[in-house]
Amino acid sequence: MDLLRHASLVGATVAVGLMAGLYFAYSCSVMPGLRHTDDRTFVATMRSINDAILNGWFFLAFIGALLLTGLAGVAQLGSGHRATLGWIAAGFVLYGLTIVTTGAVNVPLNNDLSHVGQPGGPTDLAAARAAFETTWVRWNLVRTAGSTAAFACLTWALVLHGRTRP
Repeated sequence: MDLLRHASLVGATVAVGLMAGLYFAYSCSVMPGLRHTDDRTFVATMRSINDAILNGWFFLAFIGALLLTGLAGVAQLGSGHRATLGWIAAGFVLYGLTIVTTGAVNVPLNNDLSHVGQPGGPTDLAAARAAFETTWVRWNLVRTAGSTAAFACLTWALVLHGRTRP
């Protein structure tokens, strides 16, 4: 059981760290880089990125982070390590909020952008960008902060877990 506790906590920490890094990369490089492009380039690039990110590796980390964090918490139950469990629970909630944010805000914005220029869809690139960019960037910062805080919680849980191992 100790192997499951340790492996699931390490896996959760790595997966949440990968997601925090992804959101951070958008915050400090992708979106600032696109800020200075024309509307056509912005819309085309974001559509291409949004299509490319829908792959198994992304979903493995995105959903795996939550599942592994949940497994790490369940594995801690009954272990007598309440402090570790509390930090895992905090990481689970914080990361869970990033999933909710993604589903409630970022994905719908991505979907709206995917229809721009398509038959029956909007054609005004400037209006589409204006409806997308500021809101998407703002809520990506929320995802960045939440996943980074979750990563910190899980990292601290690993430290506490390591102190309790023989």
